Order: sequence, then structure tokens, then C-alpha cells
Amino acid sequence: MDAIKKALNIGGGSGAPAAEPSAERLQELKDKYAKAGQEQVFTFYDALPTEQKAQLFEQLSGFDPARINEITDKALNPPKAEGGETVLEPLPESATASILDSQKSDIDAWYDAGLGLIGQNKVGVVLMAGGQGTRLGSSAPKGCFDIGLPSRKSLFQIQAERIRKVQELAGLKSGRKVVVPWYVMTSGPTRAPTEQYFAENKYFGLDRDNVVIFEQGVLPCVSNEGKILLESKGRVAVAPDGNGGIYQALVVSGVLDDMKRRGVEHIHAYCVDNCLVKVADPVFIGFAAAKKVDIATKVVRKRNATESVGLILQKNGRPDVVEYSEIDRATAEAQDPKQAGVLKFRAANIVNHYYSFGFLESIPRWAHRLPHHVARKKIPYADTSSASGETVKPDKPNGIKLEQFVFDVFPMLEPERFACMEVRREDEFSPLKNAAGTGEDDPDTSRRDIMAQGKRWVEAAGAQVTSEDPDAGIEVSPLISYGGEGLDKFQGKPIVAPAVLELE
Repeated sequence: MDAIKKALNIGGGSGAPAAEPSAERLQELKDKYAKAGQEQVFTFYDALPTEQKAQLFEQLSGFDPARINEITDKALNPPKAEGGETVLEPLPESATASILDSQKSDIDAWYDAGLGLIGQNKVGVVLMAGGQGTRLGSSAPKGCFDIGLPSRKSLFQIQAERIRKVQELAGLKSGRKVVVPWYVMTSGPTRAPTEQYFAENKYFGLDRDNVVIFEQGVLPCVSNEGKILLESKGRVAVAPDGNGGIYQALVVSGVLDDMKRRGVEHIHAYCVDNCLVKVADPVFIGFAAAKKVDIATKVVRKRNATESVGLILQKNGRPDVVEYSEIDRATAEAQDPKQAGVLKFRAANIVNHYYSFGFLESIPRWAHRLPHHVARKKIPYADTSSASGETVKPDKPNGIKLEQFVFDVFPMLEPERFACMEVRREDEFSPLKNAAGTGEDDPDTSRRDIMAQGKRWVEAAGAQVTSEDPDAGIEVSPLISYGGEGLDKFQGKPIVAPAVLELE
């Protein structure tokens, strides 16, 4: 494992610190940082208590300062694209499918195939849940957030119950006990509260042995001048390494080893903030498996030419994600020549991906090549020019956090190893990003979208829904229905909205 960490340039060290290091080991580490021009991290070392000396030594031992310099320089001065015009094209038709216009027979075939793979215990799920609910007014992990449903279920509970339901559906088909292991990736600040939340809620009915909580890596925060910042006299300021840190974390945490032991061959990865996510979606799994690709991704149709979303497309012959700001107006407004009134570039990225296990096994061969991106932030820091080392809280961005993006791996693939499935936004994508009352991507819109979906489901099943409020919806527990199936018992029955349908 240490060899793999070194190959991936992973650092950040954890675990209980031992005693103060020997003078020889300390000097060796000081020389390493001095050679990289980062000796300021030891400014207050000699004055620290023994325990803090040990902690700082351990933290600094987990990083390679020369590597930090290298990735900082590349992030601040990315290599210029080779000469020639950038060619953007939609993904080839052979690599795409759309739930909006696919034949029902095709969708049913993908569903049956995917459910079959789940029933063979060949499917696992990776949840990216490192974010805190800071913008929502909460310091808890975002997955703990209550969006105000009648049931008061959190995002974690909704997603756990979808896993329970898909296990049940696959079990009925296969006639065996089905397990979909759930790998929950946290960050430093969210790991302990996430573990506590799952334990307090008895893993929402899942077997705790099949819920693996692990942690993504961190990287030092760096000043605008390229110097590693101290958070305090005895600690480096660090930040999670972005959602692209998932690749290194899967290896270092032992998650890939666990997948291999279980025989997992197909992996669904998604972000915690999407309340409509179809966890381990059989249709998506079946589609990707049928295409025999390394990576597949779900997209929703861009609302209009000016919607600020990243687009999944083909850039210079390779699959890629291009941000809205990188696309000129003419390209954004271009129409699909085969569909009047439909945008040519419309595949909006929702960070919802499929991976083959064979591809994830290759992470150590390429993870170190993923680029890092710069996020300019206001980073509190210990003033190394002052003997007191007081903490400075800047009023404008004074440094950078280095991040990797999960989609940066896409261009490494040959086009035939990548596929894309378009899904209905109203059924599969409602992100929670803003505080209540914002009117967009907030708890109110998340709750509205779940309730509206439930209402559509029961009406399609023949229920008679009445309400004084035409916008009132119905919450359907995932334990009753995964995707609208199994609601025949409500045919002809009156339901007064708003309502919640639970197993009880």
C-alpha cells in the first residue's frame, strides 16, 4: 500500500502521532522542504509542545513539497493547447442513447440486464459525500440534510432506501440474497459525523458490513506566491482534493480491494446532493454493460442555450466536459440538424457516472497524470512574518486550493470506450446547492421535485389525487417504489395531496 501511495503522490498522513521525531529525521525533512523553497512551514516548530511537534512532523511527512510545487505550477500555468482549431462535436450516435426517445423495448432490455447484474452481486455504488451543508446553513455533512419532506428523511436515508429497494427487486428476480455495497466517500471534516449519523440511524436498514465509509485525500493550501500556508503554528492548512480525488481514494482506502473481493464488476458513482438520483439504476447499468465501455455518464437535456452547465461532448476526437464559459454563443445556440428546435450541444453534465471495475483497477497507471485546477479562496493562515504567529483572516482571496475534477479522466479514453445516456431532468436530477428561499437548487425545489415525481407515479398507476393546492405533491417512499413500479394497489383509490406513502 505504501508503494501505491508513493506512486500516486498521495499524502496527508493520519493516525495517532508518536513521540517527537529524532533530530536526524527532523533535519532530513527540513532539508526536503528547504530544497523545495517551502521551509516556512517549520517557522514555529521549535517552540511547539512535543505533541504538536509530532503532529506537524507527521502531517509534513505525508506530503512531497517538490510535487506540491510541480502541481501548483502546472495548475497556475497550464500547458497551452497545441496549435490548431479546437473541434467540438456531439458524441457519436453509436455512443449515446436517450430515455426521451428510445424504444420501450430497448429500455426494458437494459433494465432486465442491469437488474440481472445486480442480482449476481456484481454491482457496487460509490457516493461522493465530502461536502458540508455550509451554504444551506448547516455544519453537518450535506447528506444529513432534511429537505422538508413530510417523512423528514435526509438525503442519506432516501438513497439508502433506494439501495434497499433495488436489492429487493433484484433478489425477487434472481432468487438469492442480493447485496449492493455502498462506498461513501467523505472528506476530513465530514467523516466522523457521517460515521456517527449512519450508526445512530442503524445504517437505514442496510447491513453495516456493506456500507464502507472512507475518506478522500487532502492537499496543502498555497499562497498566491506559491508558498504552503500554515493554518496555525503547528498545522498546515489543507483542503480536500476535489471530486477527482475519488480515484486515488478508491485505491488508498482499500475500496478497490473490497470490490475485487466481492466480485463487483460494475460501479455507479454519483454526488450526494441530487435528491432524485436513481442509485444503482438497472437501466443505466444495463446500458453501459451492453456498450462494454469503461465509463458511461448520465446527462440531462440543457434547458436553453444560456444555461450555465458543463457539456459532455467530443473535443478533438475525445470525450470531454467543456464548461459553458468556454463555448462561444454561436456554438451554444447551434441547432441539431436532425431535430428542429433542439440544441446540437445539449448534454448537460450531472456528475452521475458508470465505471467498469477493470478500468478502475488501472488507476495507479494514470491518476498522477490528472491535472489540478485552481480555486482562489480566502484562506485563514498563521502569519510566519510575526513571532506571535497570529491567525490572519483575509478579506479577499489570498491563496489557492488545488482540486481535481472527476471528469478529467474522460479524454484519456478512446471514443469507443465511453458512452452517454440522456435522462429526464424531472425524474433524475434536482441538486441541492443553495439555502432555502433562493428559488433554484434549494431545499424547496428538492422537496417539490420529489413530491411532483411521486404524484406523477401514483396518477400513472390510476390513483385519484385531489387537493386544494394544485401544486401539492405526494412523497412515495423508495421502499414502496424504486422508479414508479409496484403502485397498482393504489389504482382507483383516492389520495388527498400533500401525502406521504410509506410501507406502514
